[in-house]
This record gives sequence, C-alpha cells and structure tokens, in this order.
Amino acid sequence: MRIPRQRAADGAAGQVGLSVVIPAYNEERRLGPTLEAITRYLDAYEDTWEVIVADDGSTDGTREVGALDHPRIRLVTSPGNRGKGHALRLGVAASSGHRVLVTDADLSAPIEELERLDEALGGGSAAAIASRSVPGAEIAERQHRVRELLGRAGNFLIRRTAVPGIRDTQCGFKLFEGDRARAAFGAARLDGWGIDVEVLHHFHRAGWPVAEVPVRWSHRPGSKVGPLDYLRVLADLVRIRTRALRPADVFAAVLFLVMSVALYSGRFFDPSHRYLTDSMQDQNQWEWFFAVTADNVAHLRNPLFTDLQGFPDGVNLMANTVMLGLSVPFTPVTLLFGPAVALSVCMTLGLAATAGAWYWLIVKRMVRRRTAAFVGASLAAFAPPMVSHANAHPNFVILFMVPLLVDRALRLAGGARVVRDGIVLGLMAAYQIFLGEEPLLLASMGMLLFAAAYGAMRRDVARAALRPLLTGLLIAGAVCLPLVAYALYWQFAGPQSYAGIAHGDNAGNSPLSLLAFAERSLIAGDAQTAGRLALNPTEQNAFYGWPLVAVAFAVAVRLWDRAVVRALAFTAVAAAVLSLGPRIRIPLTGSVLPGPWAPLAHLPLFESVIEGRVAMICAPALGMLLALALDRAAVSTTPSSRHLALLGVAFALLPLVPAPLKSVDRVAVPAFVTDGEWKSYVRDGESLVPVPLPDPGAAEALHWQTAAHLGFRLPGGYFNGPYGEDRVGIYGAAPRYTAGMLRDVRYTGLVPVIGKNWRAQARRDFAYWKAGALVLAPQQNDGALRTVLKELTGHDGKWTGGVWVWDLHRGS
Repeated sequence: MRIPRQRAADGAAGQVGLSVVIPAYNEERRLGPTLEAITRYLDAYEDTWEVIVADDGSTDGTREVGALDHPRIRLVTSPGNRGKGHALRLGVAASSGHRVLVTDADLSAPIEELERLDEALGGGSAAAIASRSVPGAEIAERQHRVRELLGRAGNFLIRRTAVPGIRDTQCGFKLFEGDRARAAFGAARLDGWGIDVEVLHHFHRAGWPVAEVPVRWSHRPGSKVGPLDYLRVLADLVRIRTRALRPADVFAAVLFLVMSVALYSGRFFDPSHRYLTDSMQDQNQWEWFFAVTADNVAHLRNPLFTDLQGFPDGVNLMANTVMLGLSVPFTPVTLLFGPAVALSVCMTLGLAATAGAWYWLIVKRMVRRRTAAFVGASLAAFAPPMVSHANAHPNFVILFMVPLLVDRALRLAGGARVVRDGIVLGLMAAYQIFLGEEPLLLASMGMLLFAAAYGAMRRDVARAALRPLLTGLLIAGAVCLPLVAYALYWQFAGPQSYAGIAHGDNAGNSPLSLLAFAERSLIAGDAQTAGRLALNPTEQNAFYGWPLVAVAFAVAVRLWDRAVVRALAFTAVAAAVLSLGPRIRIPLTGSVLPGPWAPLAHLPLFESVIEGRVAMICAPALGMLLALALDRAAVSTTPSSRHLALLGVAFALLPLVPAPLKSVDRVAVPAFVTDGEWKSYVRDGESLVPVPLPDPGAAEALHWQTAAHLGFRLPGGYFNGPYGEDRVGIYGAAPRYTAGMLRDVRYTGLVPVIGKNWRAQARRDFAYWKAGALVLAPQQNDGALRTVLKELTGHDGKWTGGVWVWDLHRGS
C-alpha cells in the first residue's frame, strides 16, 4: 500500500508527510542498522519524510553513528540522561510531519508495519498504535516469561486507571496525526517510560480516537527496561491520575473529608479519651472488634472466632459483622495506635469515601455538573439515617462499595464486557460481604426496585439488558461464592452460630418518622420527637423531613418525562413503605394495617433485618433526584427557574444539616487493669469476671480488656450469640442465674436473700466461667453489689487499683 502524496500538501507550509522520531540512549550498536532500514524503506514508501533521532545524553558513540549523516536525518540532543519521555518530547517537538511515527531504536516492530498503521489512521483515527495483544498480532520471538507477566499486569493496571480499552500501551511503534502528537507530547510531563500512557491518556481525555493495530513483533536483546522500571511506570500512573483529576473533584473530596471530620469532631481529635454518648455501648463493642481482629491476625489465629469474650463458649465473629474487610487491613493501625484510633480513623475516612463514591457515580451516570453531583452525594452519605448510624455502626456508614456495585451492574446491563464485568462484580460482592452483609442486601433491594421500575417503562432497554445481566450475575456468583463459602459456613453453621435474631415487633418506622426531623439535625432537630419515633439514637432510620419530601415530590412531577426520574421516585417510595414493617400503625388512630414487609419478614436473611433500615435506600435515590433537578435548572434559560430550584434544594436540605455527634470524656480504666495487677489474680485458662458481667447495656469491661491488650478473657459480653436448643440469636451471652441476679442488683439496688442455693448456684457459675477473680468498680448501687458478693463468696473483697477484688482461689 502506498500513501497518497496529498497528505503532505494538506499540512502547513514546509510540513513533510511523515516524521519518524527515534529516542536513543547508548544505542551505538543498534542505531546504524535501524536507520539504514528506515531510510531504505521510506525512500520507496513516502515522498517527503524526515527522521529525528532524539539522543538522551548517551555516553557511548551514539551521536557519531555514520548513518546520521543522511540529509533527511536530524539529531537533537539532551545534555544529560533524563529518560525516554524527555527524549520523545524533544524529538516530537522538533518534528514537522503531517504524521508522526514514534519507534524504538531496536525496531522490534519492523518499519514495514507502518502500512498497517497508516491504513488505520486513514480510517478516521487520530492515532494508530501497534499492539501485541489484539487478534492478528504475530510474535516471532517472545520476551522472558517474567517480563511478559509483569507487562500484562502493568497493562491491566493501565487499562483500569488511565487508558480504558487499550490492551498494549507500551509497544514502541505508534503513528499519530502530527499536530495532535505535538500537542499531546508537549503537554506531557513524565520523563520515563510512562510517557506512552500519558500521551494516550491525553488522547483519551480529548476524545481523539485511537486504533490498536496488530503487528509482527520480535523481542530484541539489549532492552533498556530494568526491573525497577516497572515500579517507575506504576508511580507514573499515580502521577497521571493525580494530574487528571479535575479541581472540582479534588475540592469535592476535600469537602467530604472536612464534613466527616466535623461530624466526628467531638471524638476525632482524641479518640482514646472521648466517647460518643449516643453510641450507647456500641463504641466499646466496635473497638473490641478491631482489637480482637488485629490480635488474631498478629498471632495467626482464626479471624472468624475468639473466646476472649463470652468465655468459655466464645464468639462467632463472622456472625457479628466485625467488618473483616477493614478490620484486617487496619491491623497495623490498631496494633500501633490502639483500637480507638483505628476505629475513629476508619469511620471518618470511610464516611468521606462513601460520599466520594456516590459523587463519582452521580457524575458518571446522572449529571455533568459537579455542583449538582456534590449536593446529591452529600445527601446520599450524610442523610439523617446515616448520621444516626455514624454514632455506632461503621457497617452502615462505610458504604463506598455500594456505588461501585451499582455501576458494575449497570455495565453488565450494557452488555459490552459481560465476562470481565461479571468477574469484577463477583469480587466486589465478596469484599462487600466482609464489610457487611445487611448493607449488601439493602443495596440489592434498592437496585432491584429501580430495575423493576425502569424496566417497566423502558421495555426495549430491559429486553436488551436481560441476557447479559443474567449471564453476568451467574458469573459473579460463580466468582463470589468460592471466596466467601467457608466464611458463610462458619457464620451459619460454625461454633456459636445462631438462626436469625429477633428485634421485636416495633422495628419498622412510623409513617411520621419519614416527615419528622432527626435528633442531630442542627437547625430543626427534636430529640424528644425523634426518641418517640425511633428505637434508639442509632436507629433513626428515616427522618428525612417534610421539606425534602415535598421538594422531591415537586422534582418528580417537574421531570416526570424522564424514565430515570420515575424509577428513582418509585424506588424511594417503595423503600419508604417497606420500612414501615410488617404492620403499619396509622398515626392518630388505633388502626394497624398489614405492611408489604410481612411476606419477607420470615424469609432467610430478611428475618434478621431491622426493617426500619430499609428507609436508608431512600437517601441515594433522593440525592440523585436533587442532583438531576439542579443539573436541569443550570441549563434553564429562565433565571427564575434556576433561582427557584436553588431555593427549593436549600429549603429541603438546610433543616437536615447535622450537628457534630455528641461526645463526653471517657471513664478512665481502673489502675487494676492498666497497671497489670489483674495478672496476680487470673491464671492461664481462667477469666476475669467484672461485676455485673458485661452485657449490651453495660459493656465498659470490653474497654478494660482492650486497654489490657486482650490479656484476659471475659464471660458475658456484648455480641450476638445463640440461646436454647433452637439456637435463636440474642444479644449477649446465654443467661446464667448469677449473672442475671447481679445485673438486677445493679439496676434496682435491692439485695436478695442469699442462702445456700444461691451460693451453690454461684459456685457452679463461677466454675463454668473458670473465674479467677471477681472485680467490682465504683458504679451505681455498688454497695449493694459488694454486699451480695460478700454473701456469695463468704468473704469481703480487697480494695486495690481503684476496684474491689474477690480472689476466687482463696481457700482452694
């Protein structure tokens, strides 16, 4: 094939048809034959051409190669060696060709392959790059196997981070339109091997089409690419992605982090000595989860089980949402700085990351304007239910995987790369299972509601998406299940597993809670009303406020012509109705109606869900509706429409702005624990028994245990475990008589008559717990508790280290 001569004439005055740019560093031996092959070929192939050798500070005889004397060959030089990227910038900047060919000095791809690239460039592409990874490529002599594997891994990362869709960015044989090549290389900043990726990334962002062309290729000895260069390319990828970020995106991410820190400001700056009061006992529990996971990892123990709490039966950690997906990677932070710091950092960064993920999804799928996406993502991540759970439930705060799962499911529906997207979705789902199964179930419900509504309105889209989506989901299941099978087996059939857990018959939301304001709303918060309508401060699962409901309704009516708006509106309404529970109590009446949750309430998985939490699905749906409204208003030609939209959004959101979470100084751990005095009382295989035993209502002893670096075991505790022959899930350890009696004394101050039956029962319970010592810290009704313990043990305790201690080895 011969290129038409008019190519050169199309360019500016003095422009040649083709410029060939060759970067060179210490290429004395290979450069001569390469130049002779190129000039011989171009004399027959191209009318007007030039070759530019860009020497990168060679220290051998590269600059004296005889072939450089050819009249159409120019040499540009750099005073020192700075890398291939710097050499290519010099060479391309010196070019004047209508087309620019960049080729390595070893001609691994023969110059004759230019014909294939020219054909692709003539077909409408702005660049045609040689590839060893597309069908039709021929590899005569392969690289070493290790280099091939490293190259494939690198190309995978490159596709994922910088140049999607291109399989081989590093093959050194690329043809560009001249002016666009000079623009892209002129904008490049990398001096090393990463410039190939940087230039192609420039083309990708500019929307200039790039064709990947199969070529003949042979590995040549003498490669300048060393093992460290692979790491340098990875570093270059980070720099490319960092520079590619839009300032608005960076600003949004910073704002999300500032918002998260502000929310947690009461604890964030001193997490070891501050306690979130509305977390009740959950902060103690979650710090213990992080501590025990780090301890298991550090000592190579099973991360799915421990007997440090609930001794001697132990705790099934997989059945207790310990978030192994984060508590395991946070092990170094936990070991170095303690579980309080690890949990605080994890929740603060996780909340900001969740907002950032929703922002990314909304920008990618919903709107173009960053401001609109920021508002929508802020509501999705900082809505009143999320703020409520931010007190105590990281598994409902750290939801950054959910937007990624939504996006991957949408990709599957598109049908472009079903196998790849199915595999990725399976990996993502497996990871989310180790972050939280209930959030994954709720996210799946939300996606199903949206898909059902959208598919009903766009049946053509649904028909086209059904097959690839189902195929991808099957692939995802095949990938996910082997990764989580053992953990799920342990959760549902392992030691201390349980079958469902009862939350009572009032766990659904009141219809009024959807219109009321949450306790932590800065402007409109009402603790009394919120407390009456919610289970507790951590379960205020609705409270979107009537202004937001009204504005969302107005947005849905105004944009009803868009199928996505109708689907989002249906998703929000359906989730809100489901969250009312199996029985809906009509406000201001005594009427109770069956709710749509009733058929789901006793199904596997659903039976353990607190149904009020289903209303959390509304947050991203409402956030996207507001983002769409702002995006539409921004293009309105009527100023009044824009102003009305802004006022409406402000009216909806200002009452929901959260106040910082409440916190107080933490109760100090007794010196008996921090100074290690407990070691004199608790032998190997024994437990330390706080009085009363730790339970979901009073779990400060878990903080003692983490302060002692998990040196002793505790009976009782705050966790989910089995009870009875049916193994029904309960909060805390299976009750024992002595534990129940001590708890009653603490709350009532009433001392029961202690006779021989109580003493005998106490001995049995102490033996069951393998108790080494009883420890009574100053607390409510501690005098009555001391009297009871004296009666049970036959002797008074010893005051030491700020606590009363009963040594149960005494007299043994």
